[in-house]
Amino acid sequence: MPASEKGKSISRCRRINRMLSNESLHSPAFSRSNSQASVDSTSMEDFLREIESIKENSIGHVGGQEEQIPAEVKPVDEGELEAEWLQDVGLSTLISGDEEEDGKALLSTLTRTQAAAVKKRYNTYTQTMRKKNKQSVRDVRDIFGVSESSPGDTCDNHPAQLDGTQEEKELPGVIKTSGSLPDDASLNSTTLSDGSQDEEGSFAVPRSGPVSILETIPALPVHSNGSPDPGQSVQSAMSDDDYLKKNIPPETEELSFEVSYSEMVTEAPKRSKFKKSNFKKEDYALTKFIVQKTRFGLTEAGDLSAEDMKKIRHLSLIELTAFFDAFGIQLKRNKTEKVKGRDNGIFGVPLTVLLDSDRKKDPGVKVPLVLQKFFEKVEESGLESEGIFRLSGCTAKVKQYREELDAKFNADKFKWDRMCHREAAVMLKAFFRELPTSLFPVEYIPAFITLMERGPHIKVQFQALHLMVMALPDANRDTAQALMTFFNKVIANESKNRMSIWNISTIMAPNLFFSRSKHSDYEELQLANTAAHIIRLMLKYQKILWKVPSFLITQVRRMNEATMLLKKQLPSVKKLLRRKTIEREVISPKTSKVLQKSPSSRRMSDVPEGVIRVHAPLLSKVSMAIQLTSHTKAKDILAKFQYENSHGSSECIKIQNQRLYEIGGNIGQHCLDPDAYVLDVYHVNPQAEWVIKPQPSF
Repeated sequence: MPASEKGKSISRCRRINRMLSNESLHSPAFSRSNSQASVDSTSMEDFLREIESIKENSIGHVGGQEEQIPAEVKPVDEGELEAEWLQDVGLSTLISGDEEEDGKALLSTLTRTQAAAVKKRYNTYTQTMRKKNKQSVRDVRDIFGVSESSPGDTCDNHPAQLDGTQEEKELPGVIKTSGSLPDDASLNSTTLSDGSQDEEGSFAVPRSGPVSILETIPALPVHSNGSPDPGQSVQSAMSDDDYLKKNIPPETEELSFEVSYSEMVTEAPKRSKFKKSNFKKEDYALTKFIVQKTRFGLTEAGDLSAEDMKKIRHLSLIELTAFFDAFGIQLKRNKTEKVKGRDNGIFGVPLTVLLDSDRKKDPGVKVPLVLQKFFEKVEESGLESEGIFRLSGCTAKVKQYREELDAKFNADKFKWDRMCHREAAVMLKAFFRELPTSLFPVEYIPAFITLMERGPHIKVQFQALHLMVMALPDANRDTAQALMTFFNKVIANESKNRMSIWNISTIMAPNLFFSRSKHSDYEELQLANTAAHIIRLMLKYQKILWKVPSFLITQVRRMNEATMLLKKQLPSVKKLLRRKTIEREVISPKTSKVLQKSPSSRRMSDVPEGVIRVHAPLLSKVSMAIQLTSHTKAKDILAKFQYENSHGSSECIKIQNQRLYEIGGNIGQHCLDPDAYVLDVYHVNPQAEWVIKPQPSF
């Protein structure tokens, strides 16, 4: 770096440091008294050193590309912003006008707050397009079947009752979910039950009323699948009094994944009851959350099929937007920064491109192999090395290794034994810093800043972060999970390496959240504070942030059911073949005929009600009928297969890596929690196949 630029950088860092030491010059939102994102002076020194290291190690190129010059912030075009949002949530058909089952099915599952969020964005988009006179656009009434009103209105008057009349034909996305259904349809009497919780803690999917799925947004509490329950009110997630009545230690709180977060916030009786948490540096100051398992168990992001996780991402982004809407905060204020990455090499290459290359070697890989090697090198000898992520390493060696990795890694010719843990740590940071787009969506940071300025309870911040993690692309979400797992290993050795959760978060903030737009010093300070706080939350709550909220899984089930009904209304050979292709599971030839048999005919012929046939293609005992009771758990079925296959020791070893899967029906694929009660899952999805097979790993 030229001396003049280095001098400017140091001067700029000193200005930021003065801002920290003289808070009276401003009235910062991130004061130590009201924000959980404040960084103390010691941790800020780590941040400033990291910024200096980034600038000093810049060689004018980023991953072989010309270094990006910070862009001036352009005026936001609201129409383009909302069009991008509709595209991101899987509702691009609202713009194009094309007929597409998935978009209609998605709209059919939305809760009141989610539907209001979609309506608000679509309203803004249509109004902007009309002003520009670019194209004719559909009125919001054509989508939701209601009179146009302000985005914040709750439309609770005169619900549209459509009974197959001409009015229904004019609504592009209307289907019915009430009334009797064919036997081979996935909707069933149990799935459309009352949604109340029984004595054992189970819950079923609530029933939709006999109205159009795209009609007026109900002004009633909405439960896990978005259906109104007029007899109950949603428990406020913001009220601390409710938790005092339970046998939970005062330093812990219970989390529920069963009810929409945006509905919880909307139903909170008084915002003044929100408990503000004065943040302290000590790790134990962060609330400990307890997630009570339902009878369906808990589901990891990797336990669902890729198609269903795509739907989870769309629903999560809608839910996250509705969540911030409840606080009067706009989630996204600028378009996503998009930079074209390299097509080959290691640094500056998009995660998806790296994974495509890695999967030629290992088809099941979810985290780039080069990143896994960086983890391994640090874990081999660097976990106890003091200041491991503060060290800059040897600049000449780092540059040499970078060039060699770009040229030789994919050909398996790079000599890893020459690299020490210090260089691996430096290149790990560079790997994330030079991605074409940051690992986490930096465009959401302003919304998180505003949320944290208001100092809500840490639980509210967790819920927002949880939805953000669920909305990440698969590659980003899986990589982030592996990264947080790795950093927690580093933090576990804090007594020797002096790397606390605070140090890690402040050092990694500029590498994991970066923006190429120009910002003032104070804006960058806010971004750094918030990004560091988000990383601290990820590290603290890593074990539960990657659990999929059950209310989103319920919505996916209903979305799949609606898609099947729509396809039945528009039958074609092409669509039938496509559905069969999607639902077909790769299995052994000896069981393929059984698994491809029609579920309805199979139930009527050889499997009585309450009995499931479980297939284990990779075990010697390949199939077994299991009589389910209210106490049968997934792990009990696995134990039964282990007993039946215990004649050889190799079979005993094999079963330890096996899991029970629910496949087909109203879910693509679902790896069941060993503690899940299978009868409850069966009642929700009686059309499913049940298969024991290995669970994939990173």
